[in-house]
Amino acid sequence: MSEPRRRMSGKERREQLIQISRTLFAEKGFDGTSVEEIAATANVSKPVVYEHFGGKEGVYAVVVDREMQKLLALVTEALSASHALIKLERAALALLAYVEENSEGFRILVRDSHAASGTGTFASLINDIASQVEDVMADEFKGRGYAPELAPMYAQMLVGMVALTGQWWLDVRKPPREEVAAHLVNLAWNGLVGLDPRPRLTGSSRGPEQRRAPLPPRPTDKELREMSRARERELKEQEKIREREQREAEKLARDQEKARLREQRDLEKARERELKEQERLLREQEKVRERELKEQEKIRVREAKAADRDAVRQARLAERTGEGQDKLESSE
Repeated sequence: MSEPRRRMSGKERREQLIQISRTLFAEKGFDGTSVEEIAATANVSKPVVYEHFGGKEGVYAVVVDREMQKLLALVTEALSASHALIKLERAALALLAYVEENSEGFRILVRDSHAASGTGTFASLINDIASQVEDVMADEFKGRGYAPELAPMYAQMLVGMVALTGQWWLDVRKPPREEVAAHLVNLAWNGLVGLDPRPRLTGSSRGPEQRRAPLPPRPTDKELREMSRARERELKEQEKIREREQREAEKLARDQEKARLREQRDLEKARERELKEQERLLREQEKVRERELKEQEKIRVREAKAADRDAVRQARLAERTGEGQDKLESSE
């Protein structure tokens, strides 16, 4: 006879409904998923779903919010790196890792969101990430002499490029995510390194009215060569920075390992000293005990000798007393 099925707690039931809804929304989208299907998959009645979430819109909002928070946390952590290039590399890897390891969640985010989801749209997610990247871009622009007020626009471009690449890679899954991230960073970073502070369209791309306006002078060949050399110097400097950071990280790891080994040796030495001290104390206690036993033995021997002397004296006294009594009796 099979055991009766354990009844879920309210928290467990809520989590089960969220996970089931997450899978269904990823496969069919919001409009293609019904409360009936969620309830049937969870083997519960429709009122149970309404009780926990108030309807399909409620559970969808919870699922979307969870996925957005998860992805934002990954990107935020990636942007905590010290160097701008490292930030970009880690952010690209974080997004692709999320796509690879949370495919269902990413499919939900990139679908056309239902109006009931509120701000839970892919566009709002891009805006949230871009707002963090914007600060990084503004600092870089200031350091390079570019207009920092353009940072929000460039942040949208950069994040949008990475996000749309992730959306494409969601289905193709090749090349591997590290290689995709490397190509993304190659395009984005090298484009930023050689950024023209005064970009403009060519005359053939402009409309008739725009073509009448005078174009700003194009850089001369000498200026272009200087820009190219400056870009090469900057790339070399960045490579040196990366190598230096790598060496520092390796040195830090070695120092930490040495410190750990030294601490371990110190603990072992301290333990050995403690054991030796305990052994010394035990030997001292044993010697004291031996001296006490010897002293007690001497005392017992002295007491025994004294008792023997007393017994001899008593015997002699008894003998003299007996002799005197005999003489007295014979004289009578």
